[in-house]
Amino acid sequence: MSANTFGTLFRFTTFGESHGPAIGCVVDGVPPLIKLSEADIQVWLDKRKPGQNKYTTQRREPDAVKILSGVFEGKTTGTSIGLLIENVDARSKDYGDIAEKFRPGHADYTYWKKYGIRDYRGGGRSSARETAMRVAAGAIARKVLEHRLGSKVKIRGALTQIGPHAIDRARWDWKQVDKNPFFSPDAKAAELWASYLDGVRKSGSSAGAIIEVTADGIPVGLGAPIYGKLDADIASALMGINAAKGVEIGAGFAAAALSGEENADEMRMIGKSGSKKKGEVTFLSNQAGGILGGISTGQQIVARVAIKPTSSILAPRKTIDIHGNNTTISTKGRHDPCVGIRGVPVAEAMLAIVLADHLLRHQAQCG
Repeated sequence: MSANTFGTLFRFTTFGESHGPAIGCVVDGVPPLIKLSEADIQVWLDKRKPGQNKYTTQRREPDAVKILSGVFEGKTTGTSIGLLIENVDARSKDYGDIAEKFRPGHADYTYWKKYGIRDYRGGGRSSARETAMRVAAGAIARKVLEHRLGSKVKIRGALTQIGPHAIDRARWDWKQVDKNPFFSPDAKAAELWASYLDGVRKSGSSAGAIIEVTADGIPVGLGAPIYGKLDADIASALMGINAAKGVEIGAGFAAAALSGEENADEMRMIGKSGSKKKGEVTFLSNQAGGILGGISTGQQIVARVAIKPTSSILAPRKTIDIHGNNTTISTKGRHDPCVGIRGVPVAEAMLAIVLADHLLRHQAQCG
């Protein structure tokens, strides 16, 4: 299979299947002498791992990462970093009934038509289980950004909507994100989502979500004006996440309803108090989401990704089998009623990876 690698200078290649013995990745392009330990990676994996509450899959995977190469005496060596996570709680028997059936909304049919074979155990390679390695690679990308730009860099994510229920942005509080199982910045919305997902889960159905990710402390100049646009690469990274169906940067689709005056992020030069020297450029709004002409502006980078409802549901659905017969299917097993919840740390990781890659590319060309 092709296309297992993402990135240009900072790049990673993943391997493994949902119900195989392990999943892993190889990360290339990491500068030497960066402090890195398994604990630096594990803290982010713990945010994504399954089985932490009733609103996610009950598959019990510790997602304990092992560093196999590229680190010596606690520092990166500049060589490829090998990472491995063993699968310890796979239940392949849960998928025996669908070995010859295609789950609607899943990659089963297209994968089978393309390759002539598919691993029906949890989706095999196309399973969201693979995203654990993206989070691991993203943890290393964060270390690269911190090493080159300092601790001012902050990459954060939150859920802003589950099903039809959106947060009240006036109540946005980043401190709330780690205080509820939904990564919600709105405490009241989290309470509503809890009761809503209880009903969804009990009915054997699922719900979609919207994830918002931001990056602060990113300097002006990352990206390129034509084919290496920063926003295009961010969009590609987020659309590559399992179940993603739409991405927007800044105002996104809402920009279509704005006037030119509303959409233009006006600028001012703010002088420093008591100084004859001019200060830094300040933008009066951020409809562009921190990117203009494919190049970062120095403002907060803002992106959102829409995640579809989990396709593995208990409710019976019409489908076909590999012999071309019409049939029905009900997917048993342990599945997320809203896969968007655990998608938050994955989206954070992919944003970090793109930014680390573009930082190294920028410094390679412009110094």
